[in-house]
Amino acid sequence: MVSADKALEQIKRGAEEILVEAELKTKLARGKPLRIKAGFDPTAPDLHLGHTVLINKLRQFQDLGHEVLFLIGDFTGMIGDPTGKNATRPPLTRDEVIENARTYEQQIFKILDPEKTLVLFNSSWMNEMNTAELIQLAAKHTVARMLERDDFSKRYKSGKPIAIHEFLYPLIQGYDSVAMRADVELGGTDQKFNLLVGRELQKAYGQEQQVVLTMPLLEGLDGVQKMSKSLGNYIGIDEPPEEMFGKLMSISDELMWRYFELLSFRPMEEITGFKQQVEDGTNPRDIKFLLCEEIIERFHNQAAATKAKESFIARFQKGAMPEDMPEVELKAKDGGLAIGNLLKEADLVKSTSDAMRMIKQGAVKIDGEKIEDTRLVIKPGTQHVYQVGKRRFARVSIH
Repeated sequence: MVSADKALEQIKRGAEEILVEAELKTKLARGKPLRIKAGFDPTAPDLHLGHTVLINKLRQFQDLGHEVLFLIGDFTGMIGDPTGKNATRPPLTRDEVIENARTYEQQIFKILDPEKTLVLFNSSWMNEMNTAELIQLAAKHTVARMLERDDFSKRYKSGKPIAIHEFLYPLIQGYDSVAMRADVELGGTDQKFNLLVGRELQKAYGQEQQVVLTMPLLEGLDGVQKMSKSLGNYIGIDEPPEEMFGKLMSISDELMWRYFELLSFRPMEEITGFKQQVEDGTNPRDIKFLLCEEIIERFHNQAAATKAKESFIARFQKGAMPEDMPEVELKAKDGGLAIGNLLKEADLVKSTSDAMRMIKQGAVKIDGEKIEDTRLVIKPGTQHVYQVGKRRFARVSIH
């Protein structure tokens, strides 16, 4: 294993917060493999790049010699995570949980080392807990502490109902850390409260407390809102290579560095060198190519990455796409923006009727793909390159 200082430096890359950093350094200095926990509820099993920020950090721990405990919350999934919700979340059925959980392993092992990964289900110990033990667990936390959580507090103050079972969610997530004897638990910044409950419960059960490490929520293609399928600003890890390549190339040059830090496995020294190259005159597009190829090779293969790049060049560069084009931000109305209105507001056509005519003539493209649907509605949280005719282009973000 590398030294504690060197390991800590690598672990801190891209991390939002480490609680408590001194404790992590002490654990690393022992020179023994640590048990690194991360929990996932099987509510949306199709992973996108936003999910992989956390999984990448798990892989980093593996490369440093530690063991990853990948927890699928099949028991808590039937409660429904209330984090960030302004209303009680409907629980999944047992069949839904099982069906969703099946898809995880084949996806996570595109990043994680199977030899250093232990996949666990929290039903293994929760189904064995009797009613008396569950009451004893509930006695180790107070309602006042639960109401310190931002989403619970807001709902309580606004008079919106909070079901008793929702209080059980952070308690059971915290108890998972007790059952797994976790040394470190990872989660998104929105999970901080639940992760800290794990620390408190480990102390209550006489265990050494886990270190909490939170990772930021990756911005989606629009560069504003977090990557989300519901917002349409995501890149799925199972998407076709050419689609992944085109979406990654659509991100802004500024956002590219954020993606490099959180998604790339390249050393930060190399990424710093890329920034210097751009400052010295290298086209950011060429650096973005490197990011695209790395991501696609990870989830497909090198041949697919090369082919996707060649296809992109053939479609865009040989199609005389301008190096610089207008950057336009538009607001969605009623859940989306009709394509005709979008083209007009982006100054790509003079009127919506002109837009309809151009679409019917096959003269409108989105990310190089011709569109034919005049009733197309673009969702908020997306960013695409729109083209009308041969010379009119705009990169449009919808909020």
